[in-house]
Parts: sequence; C-alpha cells; structure tokens
Amino acid sequence: MTSPKWLTVPQLEAWKALSLMQLQLQARLGRGLGAHDLSYQDYLVLATLSDQPDERRRVVELSDELGWEKSRLSHHITRMCQRGLVLKSPCPSDQRGVFVQLTDEGRTTLHRAAPDHVLDVQRYFFRGLSTEHVTALTQIATMVLENLATTDR
Repeated sequence: MTSPKWLTVPQLEAWKALSLMQLQLQARLGRGLGAHDLSYQDYLVLATLSDQPDERRRVVELSDELGWEKSRLSHHITRMCQRGLVLKSPCPSDQRGVFVQLTDEGRTTLHRAAPDHVLDVQRYFFRGLSTEHVTALTQIATMVLENLATTDR
C-alpha cells in the first residue's frame, strides 16, 4: 500500500474551512427550522418534493438527489409520514418502487417555514458575498458534484 498524497497547506485550510462552515451552517439553519417543527433534513425532503410538478419522487430518485443512503432516507420518510408531512404510495409501474409525496400538511409547513429559512440563508451564508464570489462558488460546487457523479461511491 502506498502512502497517501497529503493535502497541501492551502488545500487543508480550504477543506477545514469548508467542513466547519457546513457543520455550523446546518446547525444554525436547523435551529431556525426548529421553530417550525422541522429539521434541516425534513426541509430538504419537503423542498425537493415541492420542486416536482406532481410533488412526488420515487424513493430511489430522492435518495440519489439528496445523496443519502436508501435505508437512512427510508427511516426518515417513515418518521415524516407519522407526522403527516409526506405519504408513501406504491409505484404502479414497478412493484418494488415506492413514491414519496408531499401532503397538504407538508406543503403548508414548508410554505410557513420557507420565508424564515430564506432569510436565514441570506443572513448566514450570502451576507458579504459578492456576485463574483457566488459565481465562483457555483462553479466550484458544480465541478465537485460532477466529479462525485462520475466517481465510484
């Protein structure tokens, strides 16, 4: 086994800053969503479903989009079903497939939480960033996501 090629000092600094930023942002955004009885993960599921024309996705597609293991998503969806935010239904074209769909309660909860969440994202993430920063961030994130999509898990 060969030894790894260690991160350069600038790479290490960038990686540490990104990791801490992600953890702290998720915690802060989660606290804000908690006022609406949602976790950050709940919000991601609801927002992803609401982006669909029919407000539903197959579990496997939702898992791929969120980057979650299917079992983690399945457990989370079960808890959200118990709270009335989403519902599961069989896929008519695939006996093993399951759809997750936004309920009226889920839609109402999302619409109530979204304005505060957007304010928090503006406050905690975009404040102080220039248009050039946002453009560079979008380019970097897109490149990383493309790399993840073409790299074995």
